[in-house]
Amino acid sequence: MVTVVLIDDHPVVRAGMRAILDAAEDITVTGEGSSGADALRLTDQHCPDVLVLDVNLPDLGGLEVARQLHARQAQTAILILTAHADGPTVMGLLASGARGYVLKDEAPETLLSAIRVVAGGQTWLSPAIAHQVVQRAVGQPAPSLLDDLTPRERDVLRLLAQGLDNAAIARRLFVTTRTVQNHVSVIYSKLGVASRTEAALCAIRCGLATVSPPDDDRGRPR
Repeated sequence: MVTVVLIDDHPVVRAGMRAILDAAEDITVTGEGSSGADALRLTDQHCPDVLVLDVNLPDLGGLEVARQLHARQAQTAILILTAHADGPTVMGLLASGARGYVLKDEAPETLLSAIRVVAGGQTWLSPAIAHQVVQRAVGQPAPSLLDDLTPRERDVLRLLAQGLDNAAIARRLFVTTRTVQNHVSVIYSKLGVASRTEAALCAIRCGLATVSPPDDDRGRPR
């Protein structure tokens, strides 16, 4: 069962999301709120698998909430659900640790798929957001930072950029999850990044990985 906390300052929007999620047998809503303070409090209280978070909130914005949760090393996956698709907002949220970004004008079942994907440790981006991420990645010069990575660290980074979580990477490379966690920490340090999204962008810029096409078995992770 995937546990979810909903944060949106519009009661009607929250009610609509709640109705969609309540109809899913594998998802349960453990809390909902209307502010950034609610998001932080409910995440601490319930430790949900996924925090569905709007960007514009009456006190702390979604970006600040994501930054604070990232700084706390919260295990909750942040899924942004918003109407905002401007570049600075998108990249700021992804750099702050958001694992998914869904636009509110998408079909309701998209939210269900996105929640399941990010709860599984993968990344979900709406097509318009994925396009921005790829354009930003390919439009920047490839850094030489990958020169500092060992062959095994490159393998881990490539699989990370494909959306695999640590457990899946461990199975693919026939090592322990703890070993992968150690590799990921070293990769972050060498690349000077603080999130899986930033590390994945480095991999894409350097040609080590590409954005995967939609996968019918996993929804539409990007």
